[in-house]
Amino acid sequence: MSAIARSKSRIFSIISRTNRRFSSNVTTEPPKEPIISSSSLLKDQPPPPQNQSPPNPEASGTEKNRWSFLKYSVIAAVTGGVATAGYASYAYTLDEIEDKTKTLRESAKYTVGDDASATDKFQALLYSSAMTVPAKLVEFYIDLRRLTEEQVRGFSEPTSDQLLPDLHPLEQHVFTLVLDLSETLIHSDWKRDRGWRTFKRPGVDAFLEHLAQYFEIVVYSDQLNMYVDPVIERLDPKHCIRYRLSRGATRYVDGKHYRDLSKLNRDPARIIYVSGHALESSLQPENCIEIKPWKGEAEDTVLLDLIPFLEYVAKHRPADIRTVLASYQGRDIPKEFIERSKDYQRRMQEQKQHGRFWRR
Repeated sequence: MSAIARSKSRIFSIISRTNRRFSSNVTTEPPKEPIISSSSLLKDQPPPPQNQSPPNPEASGTEKNRWSFLKYSVIAAVTGGVATAGYASYAYTLDEIEDKTKTLRESAKYTVGDDASATDKFQALLYSSAMTVPAKLVEFYIDLRRLTEEQVRGFSEPTSDQLLPDLHPLEQHVFTLVLDLSETLIHSDWKRDRGWRTFKRPGVDAFLEHLAQYFEIVVYSDQLNMYVDPVIERLDPKHCIRYRLSRGATRYVDGKHYRDLSKLNRDPARIIYVSGHALESSLQPENCIEIKPWKGEAEDTVLLDLIPFLEYVAKHRPADIRTVLASYQGRDIPKEFIERSKDYQRRMQEQKQHGRFWRR
């Protein structure tokens, strides 16, 4: 028994020494983080989805490439369509585009006869369906361009194709004298001490009164009618001017307002346009008499000097005034007319003297 007791005491001593070493090792290690119970962890996080496979980076990259391709394809198609429409608008008229796209627009209505085979009918249906979108786009472009051109024409074209009423039957032989307003009959300037003022050109009263006996006088200006009307009311108290045309009657081309004499409802062979800027402001230079622009000079006599030539034209009524004006091209018409008149009188005098000589 003593031996057994001694062996037990030896075993207890060994176990006690071991426990002391274990407890010392635990105390020397750093403190551990508290362990969260599985129940609380499950409450904070949602349960994982069932049967979900991990994301595939290759599949997501492929899908992104597909969307990028589709996006850039749409952008390229829109850009190409806009570029094509822009070129067509620049290079072709609306009538030309309608003529060139007629086959394309009619292809959307392609059909086959009732006696055609099922294959032919199916192919015709596919072809018609494939051409529907291009045909509709072309029709949309044509409608949009027609509407746009009509709107632009309302601003750039004269308000009417016949700006003047018909001549009276008894006045069919009368010539039409078209006069510009600014720097032809009047001059307007601005000064700081008095603002805007408008001056009559020297001789304008005598010019209008005398030529109103022979011509139908029309004022054709590129100014607004709110300016033209009150100026003419003061300029022409005797109403020698029959008609007045303002900016709405001009044609707007490349940023400038032009007088279109073809819209006057008059015979072009009987129209004379007088202006200080005639060749620059008219679409019919063959009907123009360009005079010196008036800037306010007190000694100006241009209008009075022009009366003899215009009176001669009105009395002799040439068949086409454009031929007469072409013979004066590049010359000062009043001076050239006086020289030609003197030369004509001299030749007539020589003929008379020559006739008297033979009669003797």
